[in-house]
Amino acid sequence: MKAICIAALALTASLPLWAAEPDAALIKQGEYLARAGDCVACHTAKGGQPFAGGLAMETPIGTVYSTNITPDASGIGHYSFEDFDKAVRHGIGKSGSSLYPAMPYPSYARVTDADMQALYAYFMKGVAPVAEPNKDTDIPWPLSMRWPLAIWRTLFAPEVEGYQAPMGSDPVISRGAYLVEGLGHCGACHTPRAITMQEKAMSAGESAEFLAGSAPLEGWIAKSLRGDHRDGLGSWSEEQLVQFLKTGRSDRSAVFGGMSDVVEHSMQYMSTEDLTAIARYLKTLPAVDRNDQPHQYDKQVADALWQGDDSKPGASVYIDNCAACHRTDGHGYNRVFPALAGNPVVQTDDASSLIHIVLAGGTLPATHTAPSTFTMPGFAWRLSDQEVADVVNFIRTSWGNQGRAVSAADVKGMRTDDMKHTSGDDLGQSTSH
Repeated sequence: MKAICIAALALTASLPLWAAEPDAALIKQGEYLARAGDCVACHTAKGGQPFAGGLAMETPIGTVYSTNITPDASGIGHYSFEDFDKAVRHGIGKSGSSLYPAMPYPSYARVTDADMQALYAYFMKGVAPVAEPNKDTDIPWPLSMRWPLAIWRTLFAPEVEGYQAPMGSDPVISRGAYLVEGLGHCGACHTPRAITMQEKAMSAGESAEFLAGSAPLEGWIAKSLRGDHRDGLGSWSEEQLVQFLKTGRSDRSAVFGGMSDVVEHSMQYMSTEDLTAIARYLKTLPAVDRNDQPHQYDKQVADALWQGDDSKPGASVYIDNCAACHRTDGHGYNRVFPALAGNPVVQTDDASSLIHIVLAGGTLPATHTAPSTFTMPGFAWRLSDQEVADVVNFIRTSWGNQGRAVSAADVKGMRTDDMKHTSGDDLGQSTSH
């Protein structure tokens, strides 16, 4: 009997952390990591239970619904750690089929083994089980066949290898790289994709296209997070970035669209040290445009408006609908109504985000450290396509801004898409996600 007990103790000691009953500290660590990965935003349907899945996510081939990741039998209740790890870092479901890359497993391939164990402990012991069957995709056959995903995964998903900081690197910047390139999966939205839908780069060392901004998705542009002043983060200080990520607002801008969920469900809960690491890492990314220059404010339009001259196309629409909050000088009001002068979001090559917010409006969400909520109304009901185009062009070319012109046809296309995707709950001007 004694030998059996000794053998049992030896076996228990050799088991990985997840096999034993996890302690409270490990579960708490996993909860923090799940926040950093913003798992709840994708795996919770509007009005649904946390992590019970069912959120519709559009792809070029149809709609994919997020899955139940609670420890119920209808979710991941029967997953071993190996099952969990294969799904999260390898993109392989418990059944052996490949997951759609709407699940950002190419980014999660960089998550360390220790963090994976903490995440598993949290989802199995720290999340309430919810009985909610998974929904089938709305992808038509033959595009719905799963076997091509295995080929995609083989060709484009990186090898699973926990992040290792380069020798001699700044530990703060290395931590930021791990969070941005891994758990934060920022590139899933902010890095352009190839025609075969893989991200064109998975890390800063691969290509200058990493975090260089995306194509429109449901009316929003995930802007560049690189060092360009015109349409990136070149004009932002580290402190402003930390403030923005923590509160959803800064002296320069305010959160909108999908990034609202990131701040609301993820970033506001992260430590100041981790947010500083993220900001410091992002500030190491050089500009894409070698001729990039800081924004030069031009007060000519502000002076004209102050003197009652609204002859510039779009100026009268701006005065009637925008100036009360964003001011005739385009400077807005700090941490309340974003500045439009020099705002990178209004100067991106693709004006989709600006058109979308003019049409649909939105609400700046409250956070723990910034509990106030501000709403921008949508103007689709009162402005014609030409009027929206005029005011967008006015904003993109005033106060030193250097955005390209849009047409009434561009607005018409966005207006049609907005009727499909927008409930009016999204929001204003932003810099990030």
